[in-house]
Amino acid sequence: MFNDIGPLELVALVVLAVLVFGPDKLPKVIQDVTRTIRKIREFSDSAKQDIRQELGPEFKDFEFEDLNPKTFIRKQMENDELGLKELRNGFDLKKEMAEVTDAVHGRDTDSASTSSTPSSGSGRGRVDMSKKPETPAAEDRPPFDADAT
Repeated sequence: MFNDIGPLELVALVVLAVLVFGPDKLPKVIQDVTRTIRKIREFSDSAKQDIRQELGPEFKDFEFEDLNPKTFIRKQMENDELGLKELRNGFDLKKEMAEVTDAVHGRDTDSASTSSTPSSGSGRGRVDMSKKPETPAAEDRPPFDADAT
């Protein structure tokens, strides 16, 4: 409950409680506080039981901690009904990146050579990224585009 309170802070709270309530009234105050906390816990437990009874038998394994979004997502990711593990295992990022870099550098990969082999004469199947584009001759001027200027 008080996981983030350090020992020095706890000592400061005790000293403050002794100063505020006095040493003679402090035991009575502590009893009243613990009784109140116990009643609040009993009330919340009974409310949880009432909600579970109202939900019915199909929600018998319902936990209120599951309403936390992080817990809900973690529980759904562990559940393999959707086949997420198969999707996660089937996706190999290193292989995909290697194929992309091979395509950019113009090297043949196993999947590219088996799936689509361009005809030797046409050259339309793949673009060679390693070649520099041909520069036009000095007398060949690019066409004038009035909309671009």
